[in-house]
Formats: sequence, C-alpha cells, structure tokens
Amino acid sequence: MFRTSKSGSSLINLAGRQSALLNGSKLSVAPLNIRCYSAKKDDSKVLQNGFVPEEVKAKRRELSDSKYESATYQLPKWKEALGEFVISTLNLDMDKVRSGPIAGSYYYSICKEQGLQYADEPLSPTAKFFYEDLKLPKTFSQWFQITILHEWILFVRMRAMPFKYGKAYQQKLVDRTFADIEKRLFDEMNVRSGRITDQYMKDFNSQLRGAVFAYDEGFFGSDAVLAAAIWRNLFGGRKNIDMVHLEAMVRYVRAQLYVLSKLSDREFALGEFKFAAPDELVETLTPQQEKSIKEKVIAKYQEIDANPNTLPSQRSKLSYTN
Repeated sequence: MFRTSKSGSSLINLAGRQSALLNGSKLSVAPLNIRCYSAKKDDSKVLQNGFVPEEVKAKRRELSDSKYESATYQLPKWKEALGEFVISTLNLDMDKVRSGPIAGSYYYSICKEQGLQYADEPLSPTAKFFYEDLKLPKTFSQWFQITILHEWILFVRMRAMPFKYGKAYQQKLVDRTFADIEKRLFDEMNVRSGRITDQYMKDFNSQLRGAVFAYDEGFFGSDAVLAAAIWRNLFGGRKNIDMVHLEAMVRYVRAQLYVLSKLSDREFALGEFKFAAPDELVETLTPQQEKSIKEKVIAKYQEIDANPNTLPSQRSKLSYTN
C-alpha cells in the first residue's frame, strides 16, 4: 500500500506532513472493558514513584505455550473440515471471530516485538532505534510504553472499522496485552504475590488509559500536541531530551498512520499490516499510484468472493474498497 526504501539512517523520514487519518471520517470511540484491580492496603507502597521491576529473570518470547499459536503448527485435516462445517452450519460471523487470532495474537505480537529486549541478546533493528538512537532506558516499564504506543496506532485504524468489529478488535488486543503482562511479571520479574501483581496491573491499566487519551489529543491536533504526548509518555517527561529524537518519533507515528489510512477494512482485519521500520522511508502515494493499488486490491478480493471453493473461514463481509 506504500513504497518504502532504506533511508540510510535510524530516523524515519516522511515525505510531507500528513493530515489526520481518514480525513472526513468520524471516528467512534469504543468503550473497552479493561481489567481493573482493587488496591490492597498492605501493598499500598508497592508502586511508589511508579516503580516497576526491571531485572529480567527468564525469557518469554512466545505469546503462549499453545501449539495453536505456533507459526509451524498445522491443524489436522479432520479438525479443519469440522471447523469449516461448524462455521458454515452456524453461519458464524468470521469477521468478529477473526478478531481473536488477528488482533489478540498477530497484532499484539508485532506491538510487543517493537521494544522487546533481553540482557544477553542483541537488540533487533527496531529495538536499537528506541534504546540506542533515542536513548530510552532498557526497563520493563519502557517496553510497555513502546508497546502501548504501537497499540494506540492500531486503535486509530480499528475505530474506523464498522463499530462492532472495531470494538472486538480493540478488546482482544487489550485483553491479550494484560494477559501477557501478567505472565511476564510471573516468569521474568519473579513476582509471586497475587496482590502485588494486581497493583502492577492496576498501574499499567492507568498508564494505558492515560496514554490513549494523550495520543488521541495529539492525533486530532497538531504535530506539536502529538510531540507533547509522546514526550510525556514515551520519554517519561524527562528534561533536556534531544528535540531531533522527538521529531523523529512524530514522523514515525505519522508515517504508520498514513500507511494504515491506505488499507481497506478487509485488508486490515485479515492482518495485512506490519509497522514500517524506523529506517524506512514512507513516501506519499500519487493519485495514480493509489488508484492502481486500489484496483489490484478490489480485483483480488472480488476473485476470492466469487470463488465457490473459498472456505467459510476465509470469507469476509468487510469492505475492500474503502
């Protein structure tokens, strides 16, 4: 949906300032049922000064131990046939069912990986951008801030979907985020107390809500407003940060939003998106390029919809023309 090339530096460049995503479209904010935890009196000092554990005890790269989320797992033919029969017989809404594996698994995994780091392993190119180029601290709380920034970018596109599907996708992404954090606190941070875990989860919940509200304000406002939101959350409001770093992040975020604005609902719902790398150049499409790409997308999904051999699980009612 866009053309990228290596820019030769760690700072992403965007050809031209981009206006708000989906100009003219009203974005409805779907209420999310984020898990809330009540504070315990004897744990009231656990989170003083926003402290969160930083020492990594063990690795948890996988989202879960489930074989069904393994990239190499092949579903047995009889199970696949049974699943297709159930979907067809019950006329299941696959666009809603698909929110689990797409938003709760794939989209969360690409958000989580952006700032993932371990003490005894080299950083990924994207993690290097955040920890080495932007000089962000290598802490669990910083990883969470990087993750929720990318989740918010996806939230913006999810809100532009038909309401019930956008809400389902947002909810699955949030649910999986907190489920994974709870596992990481236990496995990596060695947190064994349920009450202490509840306190951490409550704090992360507050951070997520605050970040979403701040980024939303920046999204609908100017680059200066977005930069202020990024400074308060991603950079922790630290003084004397390099303004070049802040500008790089504004460009990075606007670039991701631009790419998402060029995806149809169906493409996005089927997981046809990945974040542009920080060292890639995102170029604005010309009207001719945009028309050509849209025609190819329409032809692709028209063929799928018209094919009688397309499996029930592969069908969708979402638009591929928007």
